[in-house]
Amino acid sequence: MSSYDDAATERAVTETAATGPDSKSRDVSDAGDGATAPGAVDLLVCTTCRHGDNVEPDGPRAGALLLERLARAAWPAGVTVRGVECLSNCGRGCTVALRGAGRWTYVYGDLDPAEHPAVVLDGAARYAAAADGLVPWRERPEHFRKHCIARIPPLEA
Repeated sequence: MSSYDDAATERAVTETAATGPDSKSRDVSDAGDGATAPGAVDLLVCTTCRHGDNVEPDGPRAGALLLERLARAAWPAGVTVRGVECLSNCGRGCTVALRGAGRWTYVYGDLDPAEHPAVVLDGAARYAAAADGLVPWRERPEHFRKHCIARIPPLEA
């Protein structure tokens, strides 16, 4: 299960207010310059995702709500949560991606901001613990097994 803290919530709200709607990316961690350190993992959260068809045009996007909830979680060392504008998986949002230097990248969809923050936390922790990003299929959270959009090989060094 995930744990939440008010400082992270305040940081996420502050970042949201500071960046505004025109921001392309937002780092809600304490990672500093946004660069991924060796061994570090980025959790990218699409903030423009809509979950379902009943979305008010001026209401908050489900992806932004998911980011807000994930920003409150107590993440393992080395995991940075970043909001990004679009992961081009609109038909299966909400969407997140896990990436890291020398690791396979995974894109997961069909996430509900109310139901799946703990699933994302669990999956990201397992991904961070795997040196190459390859978490054995049976060890992945069930939602990650059934809703993997893409698996992308690491860049060649």
